Amino acid sequence: MTEKKEWALILGGSSGLGLATAKKLASHGYQIIVVHRDRRSDMPVINAEFEEITSKGAILKCFNIDAGNAEKRTLFLEEIQGLMDQNKIKVLVHSIAKGSLKPMQSESEATLNHQDFQITLNAMALSLYDWVKQLHTMNLFAPDTRIISFTSEGNTKAWPGYAAVSAAKVTLEALSRNIALEFAPYGIKANCIQAGTTVTNAFTMIPGHEELRKSALVRNPNGRLTTPEDVANVVYLLTTDEAKWITGTIITVDGGESLR
Repeated sequence: MTEKKEWALILGGSSGLGLATAKKLASHGYQIIVVHRDRRSDMPVINAEFEEITSKGAILKCFNIDAGNAEKRTLFLEEIQGLMDQNKIKVLVHSIAKGSLKPMQSESEATLNHQDFQITLNAMALSLYDWVKQLHTMNLFAPDTRIISFTSEGNTKAWPGYAAVSAAKVTLEALSRNIALEFAPYGIKANCIQAGTTVTNAFTMIPGHEELRKSALVRNPNGRLTTPEDVANVVYLLTTDEAKWITGTIITVDGGESLR
């Protein structure tokens, strides 16, 4: 593994947008490292997806660990530092979907508390900075690094049960902008992709998700929902040389869904 290679590290890469991104980048020559957190019972299906990546010749290293655990993050980074030898991380994709979907107010079910917000913000937003900071400190980033994270229309619109995730998305966007500003001298570019309504495992956990899906179909001028592959295509575009002047912004990838 000492040959010069371009590596992509994907946090939350076993399903949804993260998995589609892993497949897309692998098809363009990237070697892939995936950090994911899944149950043993789900691994046969996940491993089948991973085999699709390796069958095309890409190197794939998978780590089933909690991306929000600081101690495990340090051990993981020390391990990949040895595995990669002189190679660096060219692309970091943050696709962690772990948060509370409790309502703020309800007469029949548990409601959001401070800890729910804290867990959601830590996993879906603050962890981006934790990873960026430690990767930079350990000199694991390439000279021209692209950092990409995923936000949603919940950054400005309210939906019952989405308050904690919405707060996390807004925080994620703010962090991405400041990463783009403060790490620019080190060649780091950071952007958020605002994906349209995409049916993923995380989406189906949202209360009232079927109503959201139907509404998105009506609103979208192209008459279909966004797919994980649509989003992965734009992730790849942001890794190209032609996109190196794009940083600190939010790019909407929804086929026009948010126009109305």
